[in-house]
Amino acid sequence: MIPVMSEHGGETVSAEHARRSRLYDYLDPPGPGRPEQAEGAARGKREFAVLLGEFRRTAVLVPVDEDGAPLTADFGGVRWFYAFSDEGALARFALARGEGAREWVFQRWLGARLLDAAVPAVGVPCGVALDCADGEGGMLFPPVRGVVPDAVAVDVDGGTGDVR
Repeated sequence: MIPVMSEHGGETVSAEHARRSRLYDYLDPPGPGRPEQAEGAARGKREFAVLLGEFRRTAVLVPVDEDGAPLTADFGGVRWFYAFSDEGALARFALARGEGAREWVFQRWLGARLLDAAVPAVGVPCGVALDCADGEGGMLFPPVRGVVPDAVAVDVDGGTGDVR
């Protein structure tokens, strides 16, 4: 069973059923004596850096609630802003939630605004879930060094999180 994100909560999955995030491939240091792992990690970091740069320069759709606050979900000890690359991705998300009939109000924000301004304003570990209804076509931008400001990155001393 795949966990489902929901506003301010989500289902939990046992460790043996949880899938390992591809983000660990970018963050884990390679083991000693395994050059192919080092090459793969370096390639993964470059690919992620390209995707991150593109996201930062792109206006994305951010659904908002009736008060104009961005919709978020808490999952895995992290609050995630929902963001979508286009109206089709937002529609797939709405249908996956069984809420395709209601009107979805959204704002257009630059990815950089989400990562550099909105994430730090939350006050808890926070990242961005892009196109989260699209399975492997989606992307997570977690609250780690190089993605969000160091002051709120969970992998930097002094960040808002306690995850290492």
